[in-house]
Amino acid sequence: MKESWFKNSDGARLGASAWETLDDLRKQFTRNVDMRMKRGDVRAAIIRLLAESPMHGYQIIHEIQTRSGGVWKPSAGSVYPALQLLADEGLITSKETAGRRTHTLTEAGRAVAEAESATTAPWATGSDRETGPRGALAMAGISLARAAAEVARRSKDEKILEATSIIDEAAKKLKAMLAQD
Repeated sequence: MKESWFKNSDGARLGASAWETLDDLRKQFTRNVDMRMKRGDVRAAIIRLLAESPMHGYQIIHEIQTRSGGVWKPSAGSVYPALQLLADEGLITSKETAGRRTHTLTEAGRAVAEAESATTAPWATGSDRETGPRGALAMAGISLARAAAEVARRSKDEKILEATSIIDEAAKKLKAMLAQD
């Protein structure tokens, strides 16, 4: 986050503790999501997507990101080696089309896709997977952080101050809940 988001025009800090708390929550949620993506998830996602239609690598990355609601965006460094392994296993073929390498399932690849179609899609994250109360809290925190960031980007100082006050009040209420336990 930009340091200027934490200060008003006079240089006074605006609810920095609330921003730091939201950032900590975001980092915790990101770690939890990263741990959920298992070793074979990229491979399984590629097979699922290619069962629908032939795609090139960046289409695969974009589709996974879109279908996960932006929570999971595998890197090219994980997708392209997985594509090579699938080709080595004889599950996909590739051909150059309009300057892009398009990948298609082979007959063996379609059989694997059919067998895996009954399982949960690997991009099913966040609200698609059972998260329990901790996951629901993390998702709510991420939603709050996105809304706060949007206010910070698009609003004038008085709206930013109002948003900061709302977040600070929410933080006080959450801390009061902890004190009751």
